[in-house]
Amino acid sequence: MAKEYPRWQAESIKRIIKSRRVVVLSGSRQTGKTTLLNQVHTKDDILLSLDDDNLLKYARDDPKGFVKHSSGTMFIDEVQKAPNLISEIKMVVDKNNRPGQFFLTGSANIQTLPIITDSMAGRNKRIRLRPLTTGEILNRKPEFLKRAFTMNFPRKISGYDKERIFDFAFRGGYPEAVRLRSQKDRKEWYRDYIDDLINRDLKELQNIRRQDALKELVLILAGWSAKYMDTAKIGASLALSKPTLETYINALEALYIFERVSPWVRTDYDRVGKSPKFYAGDTGLMTSILGWNKNDIMRDSDRSGKLMETFVFQELAAQIDLDSGYNLFQYRDYKMHEVDFLIERDDRAIAGIEVKASHSVSKNDFAPQIWFRENIIKGKTPYTAIVLYSGEDTLSFGNGLIAVPIAALWME
Repeated sequence: MAKEYPRWQAESIKRIIKSRRVVVLSGSRQTGKTTLLNQVHTKDDILLSLDDDNLLKYARDDPKGFVKHSSGTMFIDEVQKAPNLISEIKMVVDKNNRPGQFFLTGSANIQTLPIITDSMAGRNKRIRLRPLTTGEILNRKPEFLKRAFTMNFPRKISGYDKERIFDFAFRGGYPEAVRLRSQKDRKEWYRDYIDDLINRDLKELQNIRRQDALKELVLILAGWSAKYMDTAKIGASLALSKPTLETYINALEALYIFERVSPWVRTDYDRVGKSPKFYAGDTGLMTSILGWNKNDIMRDSDRSGKLMETFVFQELAAQIDLDSGYNLFQYRDYKMHEVDFLIERDDRAIAGIEVKASHSVSKNDFAPQIWFRENIIKGKTPYTAIVLYSGEDTLSFGNGLIAVPIAALWME
């Protein structure tokens, strides 16, 4: 029997079902949505999957009859396949405010799809399920955010050097790929996975006319992870118009293969950048698409930095998803001052994070954050400057500057 990993979202979902009429759980295919569904449902609930062709036909032909039920929670898996259900669900929950009526899962962000015409704003709670984090694989609790704002990290974390961290990054977080022992088998799994998405899921969601260009775009976008995307350059290389390119990118984002991190713009500084930063949704998928070999990456500072930053993004984003009191941003201005990540708490306190793939750190590595704190924050809000690196020791550089092992992302 395949190992199941306890998901961080499970307990909050059980709580939310008791207070919201509709819960929408979305995430890319094979992230474990169905497994999580089985962890949270009770014996009184109704479980339906639109991967079943007969149920899918029923949902499309008679949506009103399909969603009718009087008790328990109706779990509908892969709801994006029958978007006509959304308007029927909306009518049902408008007539009855009982919490826990519907739990919808989808392999696409149904709120952003052009096939969805109805909004359930105010009626539903949206939850994102990402690929497994290292903490979930190791069965550790998510403690990093709390520690980041108190600067309360373990003094030393051994056993997780750069090579070990890259082992995690190349493995990725899709449960089936995680269970495979061979890196060759994982690479083949990821390549088959992306081919299936392009050949099946994207056909259902978008009218993609140039699948050859889309496959090439996936490769290009993987290479742009942890960068500010130049759409003009990408469009020219693929001979795609700007609207078509945006349609293709949005489709890949809707399937959670790639995503953007918004810029932090809460400042009157007139040279602040307003471009989002682009990331692959999973490092195992990214490295497989790019055909990377771990030993080569270890000796390549540019690709090491890209991989490490993307890996840290995925770990951070999963923890921020758990708590609405935090938001994730990045900063860059027209003078090229740049901070990899800014975690803003709901009281406006900020923890800045720079990512280094190397095992050593110096005060010079804090220079971008020192500039940001002195010229942008200006003492208006608490600011902690963190450099995450692949060493073992937590090092204080004084005045709110602290270097922390990357492994602190999954240590309790």
